[in-house]
Amino acid sequence: MTDDRLPLAELLAKAGDGDFLRSIAEAVVQMLMEADVEGTIGAGRHERNADRVTWRNGYRDRTLDTRLGSLQLRIPKLRQGSYFPPFLEPRKLTEKALVAVIQEAWIGGVSTRRVDDLVQAMGLTGIGKSTVSKLCRDIDERVTAFLERPLTGDWPYLWLDATYLKQREGGRIVSVAAIIAVAVNTDGKREIVGLHIGPSEAETFWATFLKSLLRRGLRGVKLVISDAHEGLKAAICRVFSASWQRCRVHWMRNALSYMPKAQQSMAAAALRQAFLQPDREAASQALRHVADQLRPKWPKFGTFIDNSETDVLAHMDFPAQHRSRIHSTNSLERLNKEVKRRADVVGIFPNEASIIRLIGAVLLEANDEWQIQIRYMQTEPMAALMSPTINAQTAQISTEAA
Repeated sequence: MTDDRLPLAELLAKAGDGDFLRSIAEAVVQMLMEADVEGTIGAGRHERNADRVTWRNGYRDRTLDTRLGSLQLRIPKLRQGSYFPPFLEPRKLTEKALVAVIQEAWIGGVSTRRVDDLVQAMGLTGIGKSTVSKLCRDIDERVTAFLERPLTGDWPYLWLDATYLKQREGGRIVSVAAIIAVAVNTDGKREIVGLHIGPSEAETFWATFLKSLLRRGLRGVKLVISDAHEGLKAAICRVFSASWQRCRVHWMRNALSYMPKAQQSMAAAALRQAFLQPDREAASQALRHVADQLRPKWPKFGTFIDNSETDVLAHMDFPAQHRSRIHSTNSLERLNKEVKRRADVVGIFPNEASIIRLIGAVLLEANDEWQIQIRYMQTEPMAALMSPTINAQTAQISTEAA
């Protein structure tokens, strides 16, 4: 053990009143690290010992933010191997990505006042472009490997949803769509399988994204669940031989928009009864009954149900055990909230790469959490669903805007 540590009484005498507690905390934490690294090495400082496994190699500075203020620590370095104090938490990938995006915006001079305040609060003064580049490169490698990983096996269910973000482009602020794809495999496990950034949700945009999923190995898709994007509906017809389920939550909202507010509760209750039916035929009859009952007063409401009935009931052709999961994009809502929460911190992204860096990091961490959870769907009905002799009845995708 080293003998060059300051006794507590001497430290108290040297510390000023203003930074008394902070100085004590810095000294104690430094002592803990020195003792820990000596145990790792197998010898104390300047100690000759045949059992030592390596040698010291200087220090690296690290700031630890605490309630006492920022502690300036000197973390010992080793010639062979590495040492990181167990009481310090390495930053999660999402936090690193968030810091990298903020740094990049700040250096580029495109950040908002709120981002400038965050930079100062994080203590990110004196940032160099080389530092940002190194941090971004490390994150980009991990995010790219995740987003471009090969997809193996069959994925019968695919959810697609778009989130809109702000980005600077050519001196202007534009809105871009971030498309997130989630799928469930035949083992009942849910995974995030793709992210795509584009200027709009036109058919070519969707088709490009869906084709990229095919190239990575996405196959066996039986049902695609999304909102009623006309471009997406056309792209599904071109790329996948699959049914399309219109998100029931969004569909209900659209249907009620044709009713006076005073009548919406009554209409919603009637429509929900249709979705409680045991099979597609009974559900279809219930929807038609509601449409015919209310058509005389609200003809647009009846026409809407006529045109969208097939799309909103597509999930009824699939196993009953899965229907509660596949009738809407609700499974993406929590994920989208986390994406927006992170994106709102930045506000305006400096470029597309920064969007992929941050949102990709959020998706990577969410996907890792999903893998340690229980199965998202029951596996027993999967065998019948994927059997070549038993095919789900493909729903006809409406080409009319709802």
